Amino acid sequence: MLILASNSPRRKQLLALGGWEYKVLPVDIDESQHNGENPKKYVMRLAQEKANAAALQVPPRSLVIAADTCVVDGDKILGKPSKETEAWEMLIQLQGRMHHVYTAICVLDADTGLKISDLCRTDVLMRSYSEEEISTYIASGDPLDKAGAYAIQHRGFDPVEKIDGCYANVVGLPLCHLERKLREFNIFSKTDMALNCQESLQYTCSIKDMILQEE
Repeated sequence: MLILASNSPRRKQLLALGGWEYKVLPVDIDESQHNGENPKKYVMRLAQEKANAAALQVPPRSLVIAADTCVVDGDKILGKPSKETEAWEMLIQLQGRMHHVYTAICVLDADTGLKISDLCRTDVLMRSYSEEEISTYIASGDPLDKAGAYAIQHRGFDPVEKIDGCYANVVGLPLCHLERKLREFNIFSKTDMALNCQESLQYTCSIKDMILQEE
């Protein structure tokens, strides 16, 4: 049984593209960043801690999938804005500039304790959107539950000019990275997940074969 240790609607939507049957088990952990902890170590640790927490609550023969995503500008992690003024500040900060999105995934066999992790990075160049566009987007309420105060897939705002890396990673779950880790547990997608991902998110991916072949 696959267990998704997340209540994120975006991760649930993406995982369903693999055709797997799975259950959702949200977990609550302390997501505070440790002193001196860089963004890569931070997301890797949180993904593993989420998997560990979920593994304590699942039935036998369960495989836990956990993930954590962060938006990074320089060395600073941009979390979810707590209010509209914070969302405004983040969007102004990212406007017309390059930043990075990291997602760590952790797959854990609850019976054996075997744990396999992976890390995906996407470089994201934001477009030079106007202050009026920011105001309209914030008024929609969409930025308030998004790391970095934006959703790459938002068709009204369209904040991103271009990316280098996995698009699904910026949405919240790099599916090809997940698929290659699940294969190590002899779990294979029941669909053409990479194709489903592109059709669902309406983009063309040029790196899926490279990721799936672990190049």
